[in-house]
Amino acid sequence: MEQLPDVAVVPVPVRATSTGGAPFLLGAGTRVVAHGPGAGAAAARVAEVLSRAAGVPVPVAAEGGDGAGAVVLRLTDDRSALGLPPDVDDARDDARDDARSREAYRLEVTGERVVLTALDVAGLLHGAATLEQACSPRGEVPALIVVDAPRFAWRGLSLDVARHFFAVDVVEQVLDVMAALKLNVLHLHLTDDQGWRLEVPSRPELTALASGSAVGGDPGGHYTAAQYEHLLALAAARCITVVPEVDLPGHVGAAQHALGELTPSGLPGPISTSGEVGVTRLHEDLPATAAFLRDVLGDVARRTPGPWVHIGGDEALAIEPGEYARLVTAASDVVRAAGRTVVGWQEIARAPLAPGTVVQFWDEREGAEEVAAAVVAGARVLLSPATRTYLDMKYDEGTALGQDWAGHVELRDAYDWEPLEALPGVPAESVAGVEAALWTETIRTADDLFVMLLPRLAAVAEVAWSAPERRGWDGFAGRVSALAPRWERAGLAWYRSPQVRW
Repeated sequence: MEQLPDVAVVPVPVRATSTGGAPFLLGAGTRVVAHGPGAGAAAARVAEVLSRAAGVPVPVAAEGGDGAGAVVLRLTDDRSALGLPPDVDDARDDARDDARSREAYRLEVTGERVVLTALDVAGLLHGAATLEQACSPRGEVPALIVVDAPRFAWRGLSLDVARHFFAVDVVEQVLDVMAALKLNVLHLHLTDDQGWRLEVPSRPELTALASGSAVGGDPGGHYTAAQYEHLLALAAARCITVVPEVDLPGHVGAAQHALGELTPSGLPGPISTSGEVGVTRLHEDLPATAAFLRDVLGDVARRTPGPWVHIGGDEALAIEPGEYARLVTAASDVVRAAGRTVVGWQEIARAPLAPGTVVQFWDEREGAEEVAAAVVAGARVLLSPATRTYLDMKYDEGTALGQDWAGHVELRDAYDWEPLEALPGVPAESVAGVEAALWTETIRTADDLFVMLLPRLAAVAEVAWSAPERRGWDGFAGRVSALAPRWERAGLAWYRSPQVRW
């Protein structure tokens, strides 16, 4: 069989080989067949993905109709059935590696049928994403075998909906793009000085009084409880975990605008329409602060099914170190009492942290030693170095949108880096994964959002999924160009990087 290292799929798979047979035609007559109840949970979503590729509805058929034209979904408990190479399979011998194994899949395409085999529903969906990308505009999928598994278990996107708000329908488009790129964590930055974006039952004033603003005086908005549940369901259908962020003890201007008891004067603070940071803060000595942490973080944790709650912790510039550490500890205690794992920006490494806490590294200018010390004490690291993964940075000096405090981030900058070299001295087993971030001080519309995400999100996705020996800029540049027609068919804006021949 011929090895196809550059089959037009992003992220690049572990192995893709041509079997030399006739292609499979995705179109009229194609149907999805699920073997077993577990596989049935993925069938509707796989059919939706393939309908998009085929240009015609692809139905879900009853079990047993897996003859010519079938896309067969199979779940197995036997990892050896996937045929992963030894350099991928043999290293997966702890709980974190098992989590990655559950996303592995095997895709076998012949002229008659397609068989997708996986250990979990997530693997079936990843295989369907590969099948969609491998499909030509004529609906032909070459006869091939793909075996694949991710490098990192956490492959995320942090989306700031606080500086500018984006409604559920836009977030659904983001989720679709993430699923196509095999990203599996959506981190929502829900609160900041400019607005509070999530309805909280214990504190209805937060959205009633502090959700209508945004940077520049633009309209705001928020997710009702029902909308948040819907968003969680949309993510779950794509095997994407939502991580909600309530940013504190800084970045609390919206909370103080709604709840005057969080200010020393007892009076509501002003709402911010600027992008200035480091001005607002919680006060440990106010009686309302502990109740606010307990009620709000408790509500958010209980309403979010995923294992993580993000407490922010960044840019609390107006708080002295001891009080900062005590507030981070108080917030962390609430999250842990709710049965969730704490995530925070790298500054939380200045406070005592429980083992397993996830510290998100973003600012390469300072703090690396603090993060490394937290790892020694049992923390894990999520890598979001701003010079590589902050997708609100301008592409170049001529980019109309975005910022440049971390420099310019062109497509190749987002691609050509090695995560395990981002924090020297931090062992591979302490790295939870890789997450891109899009801050929205300058991002006002859905088109703005996708121009900044695409194509750079594809680059970060491949860094997070594919091992370094399987990656290469020249191959990626050729494969990513094939994604542009799909983005256009979906009505998504994107940036035509001069580094790629589109």
